[in-house]
Amino acid sequence: MSNLSKEQQTEFEAAAFRRLVNHLRERSDVQNIDLMNLAGFCRNCLSNWYRDAANAAGVPLDKEASREIVYGMPYDEWRERHQREASDAQKTAFEANRPKE
Repeated sequence: MSNLSKEQQTEFEAAAFRRLVNHLRERSDVQNIDLMNLAGFCRNCLSNWYRDAANAAGVPLDKEASREIVYGMPYDEWRERHQREASDAQKTAFEANRPKE
């Protein structure tokens, strides 16, 4: 276990989160379905986790607002600019690996 204080741990986690979000914004060529197929999560998952944390803390945050935080723009705008139609292979892989809730 590390010798970090709770405040340091939270600070470092927040910095890592910001870096991840910036990386995903810069890599708009990487499609969400590819992230799901390879890592089991995507930008939408990240925005849902953010919204869940806000709501658990008593801060109301809706789906569109949390997506804008992660995408850096309204989701519909990001989709129009960057999202491509998934290939049959991507769709097949997603169906085989999709989260079972």
